[in-house]
Amino acid sequence: MKFRLSMVGLPILIGALLFVASYGTTQAAMPLQATAAATSKAGSAATAEATMSATASAGETTRATAQATTAFTVSCGQLPNDAALKAALTKARQTQNGGFNLDMWATIVDRDGVVCAVTFTGSNRGDQWPGSRVISAQKANTANAFSLPKLALSTANLYSAVQPGGSLFGLQESNPVDPAVAYGGNAAQYGQANDPMVGKKIGGINVFGGGLALYNSSGQIVGGLGVSGDSSCADHNIAWKTRSNLKLDYVPGGVSSTKDDNIVYDISGGKSASGWGHPECSPDATSIGQALPKDFPISH
Repeated sequence: MKFRLSMVGLPILIGALLFVASYGTTQAAMPLQATAAATSKAGSAATAEATMSATASAGETTRATAQATTAFTVSCGQLPNDAALKAALTKARQTQNGGFNLDMWATIVDRDGVVCAVTFTGSNRGDQWPGSRVISAQKANTANAFSLPKLALSTANLYSAVQPGGSLFGLQESNPVDPAVAYGGNAAQYGQANDPMVGKKIGGINVFGGGLALYNSSGQIVGGLGVSGDSSCADHNIAWKTRSNLKLDYVPGGVSSTKDDNIVYDISGGKSASGWGHPECSPDATSIGQALPKDFPISH
């Protein structure tokens, strides 16, 4: 009887043992499977994070490349030097300009407002108004600072706008001249290649004729030109001709009736019809100024 019971119970016992062994193996495998799943998930997360990081890095590189492509590359080295400026200014000064026929100062700044060249037409720095040296630099800074790739504003265009009640009233107080740059250094170097203003930012806002933005043959704004030493109307006429002589007059557009930055004479009863008008200085200066777009047309 015992033997038969044993024989009957043995398969049951073996089955039970096999079940226990199988259950143990399954339970042992579960942590391994969980570990593998966790490792897989961690790997996937790490891969995703790495992909996102790489994508972000690529995006930053693309943005940096785009910024580098659109960055300003114009410097003083790409603009006329003092000798070229002097030749262009002298040629313009020798024509009829409707003023007092005086010797002139001129300054060029680059797009960042750094002074690149300062010169005069007389035989020495005392042959033209000494105060006009800094005024010419102010005009160059102003024309550059308030002109854009698609819109040129001359200093003459700003006169009415900055008057009380004008659309730009107070502008003339916004960017003061740096006195250390304006009056520092050896006066014997004024108007020379090593003028103390060269390589520095002069600042300053001037709101009467004589300042024009400079545009190269690609239509890119590259800086500003300022001329001073005669009446403000004659200053504008001389500046316009000087810019034309330098071939930096590819003006994209402006507020004058000829869609450029020419001086506007439309003040009547103390008010400019357009808001961009400049006072008249003399009949000759007015007629010469109004004819500039025809006699010295901007480049295209």
